[in-house]
Amino acid sequence: MYLCDFQQRIRYGETDQMGYVYYGRYAEFYEIGRTEMIRKVGMTYRDLESRGIMMPVVKMVCNYFRPIAYDELITIRTVLRKLPTARITFHHEILNEAGELINEGEVHLVFTDATTRKPIRPPKDLMEALAPFFSGTEEN
Repeated sequence: MYLCDFQQRIRYGETDQMGYVYYGRYAEFYEIGRTEMIRKVGMTYRDLESRGIMMPVVKMVCNYFRPIAYDELITIRTVLRKLPTARITFHHEILNEAGELINEGEVHLVFTDATTRKPIRPPKDLMEALAPFFSGTEEN
């Protein structure tokens, strides 16, 4: 299992008229989480795209438990529970400053060739960077 936490403070423009984070922003939080997770293993989305690899989202699930207000510090927790194949699934939890779970979600992406738009295996260097987090588990 590979876990990455990233903290962010809620900006005024992310809230709605009720003073809570607008529901559509959660997809952006998930994107921040997976972008930072990839960066943490030494790669970037830009890096992957420059190599002709795209990662479109094919499914997203989002569950809301508590609202988040302006200026709250949140933790975006992103977890990979298994090594990717042509598909990669990111599990997300958003926690408030007290460490309470306020939202959880799951985003499925597919590695695709930018030219053909067909599914491909994940890049070898990404698999090598992730492998140590899964050694000794059935996912390896």
